[in-house]
Amino acid sequence: MKSEAIKSAAAAWGGAPACPANAVTCPTPALAGMAASAQAHAKAPHFERQAVALAVLFVGAFLAPLDYFIVNLALPSIRTGLNASDAQLQLVVSAYASAYAVLLITGGRLGDLFGRRRMFMTGMAGFVIASALCGFATSGQMLVISRIVQGIAAAVMAPQVLATIRAVVPLHQQTRVMSLYGFVFGLSSIVGQLGGGALITYHPFGLDWRAIFLINIPVGIAAFIGTWKFVPENQPATRAGVDLKGVALLSAVLLLVIYPMTHGREAGWPAWTFAMFALAVPVFAWFVATERRVERGGGYPLVDLQLFRNRAFALGLLLAFLFYCNSAFFLTYGIFLQTGLHWTPLASGIAIMPFALGFVIGPLTSPAVVRRIGAHVLTLGFSMMTLGFMVTGWSTTQAATPDLPFYCGLVIAGVGHGLLLPSIMRIALQEVVPEKAGLASGVVSSTLQIGSAFGTAAISGAFFGALGGSTAAASYAQAFQLSLGINAALMFVCIGLSVLLVRHQQAVQRALARAV
Repeated sequence: MKSEAIKSAAAAWGGAPACPANAVTCPTPALAGMAASAQAHAKAPHFERQAVALAVLFVGAFLAPLDYFIVNLALPSIRTGLNASDAQLQLVVSAYASAYAVLLITGGRLGDLFGRRRMFMTGMAGFVIASALCGFATSGQMLVISRIVQGIAAAVMAPQVLATIRAVVPLHQQTRVMSLYGFVFGLSSIVGQLGGGALITYHPFGLDWRAIFLINIPVGIAAFIGTWKFVPENQPATRAGVDLKGVALLSAVLLLVIYPMTHGREAGWPAWTFAMFALAVPVFAWFVATERRVERGGGYPLVDLQLFRNRAFALGLLLAFLFYCNSAFFLTYGIFLQTGLHWTPLASGIAIMPFALGFVIGPLTSPAVVRRIGAHVLTLGFSMMTLGFMVTGWSTTQAATPDLPFYCGLVIAGVGHGLLLPSIMRIALQEVVPEKAGLASGVVSSTLQIGSAFGTAAISGAFFGALGGSTAAASYAQAFQLSLGINAALMFVCIGLSVLLVRHQQAVQRALARAV
């Protein structure tokens, strides 16, 4: 199914609709550039090359989230193998996530300025080198530093996938291709949970935890070669320098927000966490003023602030933030099973399968659902997640261990999640001109990561607060139920926001119809 969808999408490779060169958003993509699209079809590479090009790009989309999920189950082995401290173990996870989130916008903008193929290959090469450094780390400190490098490389690589889809794939094929993107993302979560557990349990070639990093090397090398041979360059029309001051200020803002979110709970929310939050406000104001000054001077700002004037993009960002707050589910679910119910890491990895199964089914069915109900897919997806979390939360306190209703709720929530991920990204980006696609995709991806950090900090804080130091299984069940209730409430709010976005989409379509 995946292969057929890739080939179908690849058949239209190269027909991106045209918009004015100086535009930021393109509200009429279905009408603009029909002649250009036809011309691009005539110039399109050979069919098989197109399919391989998409597949290679999806490897990049797969590896970046994989290395976030796969490391969680390896932490006990890393502690033993490197004699790592608790602080170092936390940094093994958070250093990658923080570096990735902080530099996603910059990585996307670099693709717009210097070519997305070039930046994808640069990021992939860096990712392979960093994976080797992680795999051969001789101390906890070396592993943490290598994970930072790995996160930076992933931030350069990952935004180019979405940007290339937006800039190169024709509008009528983007639903299918974005659904495949969601499928690949879902697959990475499954492989991360199960693959990580399997590699740690069976430690091939005696590599133990090192295998979870070293396995990236052959995959990354193959993807690098495939990109060089099959992926066309998206060369920018105008070369411009990098807004280094904007890069520094935005990175500082994101670091000031994400770092205390990631480490605040473990540290007991000391004064420095709130000081960092407070400092982020004036630094953000400084960043906005800098970007406006660069734009007025005729330069190329890191972030084109006009993007946020587009209602679909702005609402899409808000939905992306709230949607990814539910990332706390993975943390609280794992703690509930392993600490509360004393399940093994491998058994806990298998127990996530019902949710992950839905996470994969959702993107594969998304094109058919979108054809029938259009942008209402957002309302459907958020409704399913609300219902699924409520069912699972209700069943948590009805049985001593997870039962059939518990897992049914996870499947429902997982399908909703799978429908939403590609749909949010597609709808948020569809009115953005191809020239700004890298920047916009970086902003969306960074918003997802910030939402994940915020949700994990807030919801896990509520989880541990409800636990109150108790070690009883019933207490863990009640705390997990509370976390699911918060997730369900957030998704319920998103239902209302999705209705607003659907109305905007319908208004745009009516305007297009009148223009014809």
